Formats: sequence, C-alpha cells, structure tokens
Amino acid sequence: MAKITIDNNFTPVTPDPQYILQVNALKKYFPIKDGMRIVGHVKAVDGVTFNLKRGSTMGLVGESGCGKTTTGRTILRLYDEKSGGQVLFNGKEVYDLSQKELRALRTKMQIIFQDPFSSLSPRMPVGEIIGEAVREHKLVPKAEFNDYIDRVMDNCGLQSFHRQRYPHEFSGGQRQRICIARALALNPEFIVCDEPVSALDVSIQAQIINLLKELQEKYSLTYLFISHDLSVVEHISDTVGVMYLGSLVEYGAKEDIFRNPLHPYTQALFSAIPVPDPTVKMNRIVLEGSIPSPANPPKGCKFHTRCKYCTERCKNETPMQREIEPGHYVVCHLFDKEGVSADETENV
Repeated sequence: MAKITIDNNFTPVTPDPQYILQVNALKKYFPIKDGMRIVGHVKAVDGVTFNLKRGSTMGLVGESGCGKTTTGRTILRLYDEKSGGQVLFNGKEVYDLSQKELRALRTKMQIIFQDPFSSLSPRMPVGEIIGEAVREHKLVPKAEFNDYIDRVMDNCGLQSFHRQRYPHEFSGGQRQRICIARALALNPEFIVCDEPVSALDVSIQAQIINLLKELQEKYSLTYLFISHDLSVVEHISDTVGVMYLGSLVEYGAKEDIFRNPLHPYTQALFSAIPVPDPTVKMNRIVLEGSIPSPANPPKGCKFHTRCKYCTERCKNETPMQREIEPGHYVVCHLFDKEGVSADETENV
C-alpha cells in the first residue's frame, strides 16, 4: 500500500488577545507501520477547534480512547510534531517556536498527570521533585530555593517537613497535591489537568477540586480539565467540550451544555449521570454497537454507526460545526439549515 498522506487543509485564525489558547482544526495522527512501510494512521485527534479565555476552565469529556489526553499533550507540544491545524498560546504558534523559545514557554504551560504515583520519581524526595524544574530554569536564587519550595508546598496543603520524604510515604491525595505543587512551582499560566482525581476516593476528590479552584482564583490560572466524571466537570468548568472518536461534537458554556445537550452522543453521555433520588425514573439512552476504530473511522458523521437518528446523509457527508445559540456549537446534520431544524429536534 502506498504511503497515506495527511490532509492539512484548514483556514488559519488570527491571534485574539482575549484568548490564552486558540486551537484550530488540530490533528494528531500516529502512523501504523508494516515493517518500514506506513500503511495507515490512527487518527487520535482529528480536527479539534476551541478557544479558551484567560482564567477560565474548559472541561473535556468523552469515552475512553476518544482522544482527550492526546489533545492535551499535543497542545503542550509533548509530541515532536502535530499532523495539522494550529495551536496558538498567547498568540504564538507553539509548533513554530525554536528550542530556546520552547524552553521559555515550558514554565508557562504545565500538566497534572492522571496517576499521581507513577508520575513521581520514587528515588527523589518531594522537595527535589517539586524544585527540580525550578532549579533548572533558575527561577529563584539558590539562597531562596528552600523557602520558595516551602511556600509552594504550603499553598498546596503540604507541610515543610514533607520535603525530605519520598512519594511512597504519602497517601494518594497527598501525592496528587505533590503533582499540583510541582506544576505550580513554575508560575504557569495554563495547566492541563489530565483526570487528576480519577484515582482518588470521593472525599479526597472534593479536596483536590477545591484546591484547584482556590489556586485558580489566587493565581489567575487557566485549566483544560480532562475527566470522565461529569459531576466534577459541571462543578469546576466554565465551558465544556464533548469529544467522540477524535473530534469535538459539541462545545459551549457549561450551563448551555448541561441544560440543553444537543448532539445525540452528548445526550446519551449525560443520560448516564446517576440521580441521587430513588423516586426519579432515569431516561437512560443506551448506545448500540461499539466505538469504531480511529484507524478506520466511518465515512460521513463518525457517530452515525451508533445514532438512532442516522440518515443517508449522515452516512456519506461529514457535518460542519454550527453555532445553534450564542457560544453553543454542535457538529450534527440534525441542525443543518438544509436538514432538520433545531425546533424539530427538541425531543431528540
């Protein structure tokens, strides 16, 4: 099979100072190799577009394997290259920066990983884990290093005597606080929170979420919050994006998404939220079939193989992103001007 070419056609956007992050038609494909030949691509991220205002939080939700984590890592340029689109951070294309410029940018963009244990070196004391990058980037004088680390730890609910301890001596919640302190130590402007509470029990989850909100208010931080837990996303987010098979199918303000989910996939996802009232009958929407392979996504709308509203048009034509109400976008033929109107889908 001949080498597969990646379509990189998109309309560039101009920098907008009200947004700290502008993601436009972002793509990240991973090659499938047969020996030395590239025979296909896994389309992990396939045309994701959204903007993020300073000091706000965007929740990114979707099933496992839909590309949430890959989106966050691609934005941070943790991969050598992207497959298409734009990532503008403070108006600058992240993938056009030189190594020197990228090194300076690393202090402004950080990530909190999902597993607080495996992301911490077991051979380093906590003080060194938090301060390693601080020392590398020479953010504070040597004489002030320990005091600076103590202040960062105190902001994250850790004690100064914890500096000499190792990760295995802490609980799960404390280890996640260490991860947060490590990210916060570099005075970042933007943090990707990659399911930071999924490995913790409910009571500790609340503590970590409240800590993240307090730090955001104190330091005007901007978060991209990746999670499966819709109740957590509703609590912490200002805007919400719903991903399916590498694409953003719905995006808007939190109130609009939770009050009026438009896309059939979003409706099915939200119908799974448990209601803490035994007298309330849940209208559960069960999706039939399995998620298609990102290496060979279906033609037309990617969701049509599992959608009960599927038409011939859905099978053959890729839907475009449309603004249904101010700031509320959906990618579905049900809301096309040529197709069914929004009024006709109020019972969808």
